[in-house]
Amino acid sequence: MKKCKACEKTVYPVELLSADGLPYHKSCFKCSHCKGTLKLGNYSSMEGVLYCKPHFEQLFKETGNFNKNFQSPVESAEKLTSELHFAFANASSLIIPNGGS
Repeated sequence: MKKCKACEKTVYPVELLSADGLPYHKSCFKCSHCKGTLKLGNYSSMEGVLYCKPHFEQLFKETGNFNKNFQSPVESAEKLTSELHFAFANASSLIIPNGGS
């Protein structure tokens, strides 16, 4: 018997849904981000992780690639803040005072 990729339980033929060559229960075939039920025509996957089309596209827009996970708005802001602090710290060492050579 085949085991569901999502829950690791046995998948019987009547409840089998096969996506990317992997077996799933129809009820386990969900977006990993919003938990919305997926259909074969409206899902995307990356490295075995299932997404609905909108969240797959959002992941790309937020990260610039499909290899990262979603970040919460707080994590995104913290990362940006630390990057800006680093950039300003490095830029201040490049500033030459007036009259300096």
